[in-house]
Order: sequence, then structure tokens, then C-alpha cells
Amino acid sequence: MNGWYMIIDVEKCEDCNNCFLSCKDEFVGNEWPGYSASQTLHGQRWMDIKRKERGQFPLIDVAYLPVPCMHCESAPCIRASKGGAVYKRDDGIVIIDPDRAKGQRDIPKSCPYGAIWWNDERDIPQKCTFCAHLLDGGWKEPRCVQACPTGALKAFKAGEEEVEKLIEREGLEPFHPEYRTSPRVLYKNLYRYSRCFIGGSVAFEKDGVVDCAEGARVLLRQGRGNHQETRTDNYGDFKIDNLEEGSGNYTIEITYKDCQKKIIEVELQGSLNLGTIMLQGG
Repeated sequence: MNGWYMIIDVEKCEDCNNCFLSCKDEFVGNEWPGYSASQTLHGQRWMDIKRKERGQFPLIDVAYLPVPCMHCESAPCIRASKGGAVYKRDDGIVIIDPDRAKGQRDIPKSCPYGAIWWNDERDIPQKCTFCAHLLDGGWKEPRCVQACPTGALKAFKAGEEEVEKLIEREGLEPFHPEYRTSPRVLYKNLYRYSRCFIGGSVAFEKDGVVDCAEGARVLLRQGRGNHQETRTDNYGDFKIDNLEEGSGNYTIEITYKDCQKKIIEVELQGSLNLGTIMLQGG
């Protein structure tokens, strides 16, 4: 049977919060019997946008990571609930029954993503429902997807085989795969948030004049046979991304025209800006 999935492209998210606001608009002050009770105006973020800054001035970037309920195939919240308070529908959407879940404070604690919120006033746990009430009424996508201006969010219905091919083709990943929950929310360009880069600027000096080294070859090595290569842009800048944080020692080799080769050794803990690297000659 086909089920619902969501793809979130980290590279396209600009932190506009339209997804968050559309969720509030749909659920605050609205009761959807069988699906959800009214969401609180403050304190809950069913679409929670996390932020991460990488690098050092002036070479930095910021990534935004929208995190809703993952609608996991192996959902810890279902196991933590009692009396069928949390259940998974045939289409994969995980629902918290607002009546049966009353008083069950262990349900929010069970979510490793922190995607379940406690409503003190109603004494119930709450979370994203994938706008199941709208989908059941004929909508093609949840409100958050409809409201996204950059196309960072995409919802679709597909079978497992089709999704597996899509994962391979688009390079999709789960957030925190170590949780082993088999989430139906998958991320594209997740490295922008979860991994790091090495970058810098290359310049050369000749006859007392300093200029940008456009097209310089930057080779990153780690151990034998493991390397990545890039070229500097017209400002002499380069960035080698999608590196694992805390992954150890690297050698950077920079060559440019007739300049002397430059070799730099670094230990990578997090994203690293090497600053301006000066070459001699050229």
C-alpha cells in the first residue's frame, strides 16, 4: 500500500517560518475530532526549525532544518502509549488520539526527535498530524508544504520500492539514522546541517602585487586514495563540503600556475575557515 512521505531540502530552506505559521493557523483554536485537539498558541512548534552556523568569519554559512513529527515506521511513541492512544494509519501517518492520550506524560518523553509537545491546559501530548484531516478531505498536501515559497518541503504518496529508488537517486537521508525509527520524513542536502566543510581564499604575490588566484587547484587528502578536489572561484575562494565532524587529520595541497605548491595540515573538528592562503610567484 502507498503511504505518505515528506522530503525536506535543507539547501532550499530560508527560515521564513511560513510552514510554522501555517501550522498555527490550521490548528490553534481549531478542534479536529478524531485527529487533534486545538494546539496551544505559544510553546509548541509542530514544525520546529533548527538553525546551525558553520565556519568562521568571513567564511560562514547558516543552515535551517525544519523538524516535524517523523511519522516513523517504528515509532517509539506508539510503544510508549497505552490503550491505543498513539497509532499508525494504513497510509503511515502517526496520530495521537487526544482523548485516549489524556494524562500520558511518557509519550512526549519517548520521542528522540523532541517532536511531541505537552499541552498543560488539556493534559495531553500533541504533535504534527501531517494534516491528515485535510488529506482525508481531498487535499493533495499538508498546509506546511502548501505554504513553503521555495519548494523546500514536498509531500507525496508512494510505495516502498518507489521511495527506495528516490532515496538513491536524490541522495535522501533520515535525520539521526542512529535512532533506527525508519522515519517517513527524509532530508535532501542534510550535510549542510549535520556535516562540515574546509574553506579559504587563495591569493598570490608577484613583484609586490597581491591578486586573487582564480582557478587554483585545491586537493584535500586523508589517508591513501581518499581525496576530494575543487577549484577556486574568481575571488580565490574555495569550499570542500560534506566532511564528517571530528574526522581527524587532512592534508590540503594547493597549486596555481607557476606558484610554489602550498601544503597545509589540519585537524578537522568542525567547519574550518583557513583564511587567506598566500602563494609565492605566478
